Amino acid sequence: MSHFDHEKLDVYKAAIKVVVLIEEVVNQFPRGRAYLADQLQRAGTSIPLNIAEGAGEYASSEKIRFYRMARRSATECASIFDICQQLRIINEEQLQISRELLLRIVAMLTKMSRS
Repeated sequence: MSHFDHEKLDVYKAAIKVVVLIEEVVNQFPRGRAYLADQLQRAGTSIPLNIAEGAGEYASSEKIRFYRMARRSATECASIFDICQQLRIINEEQLQISRELLLRIVAMLTKMSRS
């Protein structure tokens, strides 16, 4: 079975894990936090989508542009998770897992944006 370029990337696999984690987290949000759930889901989904678009590009300047957009979405997710922690709508374990994943993603994308 053949694969798309992005499917081979560790950063893409980590980004998919973030999307799955976000779904789990959002399902436990209290009523009245739909705005936060929506923002987190959009930012989270944007990470693997931009990685896939970047991996599919031939021009390195375009690849870098998409990887930078993915990195910005990852840092946006980190900020939203911080807000969720302050509002006490996620637990410490979820926050820790999300931070570790997002830090890894940002580090990989930063490196990919330079090469």
